[in-house]
Amino acid sequence: MNTQALVDDITQTSAMVAEKVQRSLVIVQGRRFGAGAGIIWRKDGIILTNNHVVNSHHPRVILADRGEYDAKIMGRDPGIDLALLKIEADDLPVARIADSHNLSIGQMVLAVGHPWGQPGYVTVGMLSSKSELRLRHPNRVLSIIRTDAALAPGNSGGPLVNAAGEVIGINTMIIGGDQGVAIPIHVAEGFVDEILGKR
Repeated sequence: MNTQALVDDITQTSAMVAEKVQRSLVIVQGRRFGAGAGIIWRKDGIILTNNHVVNSHHPRVILADRGEYDAKIMGRDPGIDLALLKIEADDLPVARIADSHNLSIGQMVLAVGHPWGQPGYVTVGMLSSKSELRLRHPNRVLSIIRTDAALAPGNSGGPLVNAAGEVIGINTMIIGGDQGVAIPIHVAEGFVDEILGKR
């Protein structure tokens, strides 16, 4: 395969991945001004996002098809900055989840969200590092993923995905001005299981 053909193949693949990811991407309005992102976790209306995105007790969720729903907060954890929402909808397109235990430094990643209010915006980068962050809660350490895929306000709560379009993390903050931080999806899975297990 020549260089141009390889570039064309990568471009086409990235475009297909972005389109698939956007189907399970939502807008989460939890503040008077501005909004964040979230992903559809289960087809019966379970939505995962960042805790700091949900600043209201009555958030709203806007789907990719522009359908709008009032959301109920099922659970939240400020320490790991995650929140789980429920909307009254069914048969929704669910995000594909990867195993974030075995990620490779340097692998291509895509960040999808709504930076500065631009719906479904996609940026591409590499997985820069895997590290840990000590939380304020005693003896609690959080695994994090760092990436150079550009993030901005509005990306929070949106997915960081691999080249196959599988979610490997939830984008949550920017540090150092140019490094994005995401919560690995296996951490999010534990959070979701704990919240749903209580119901």
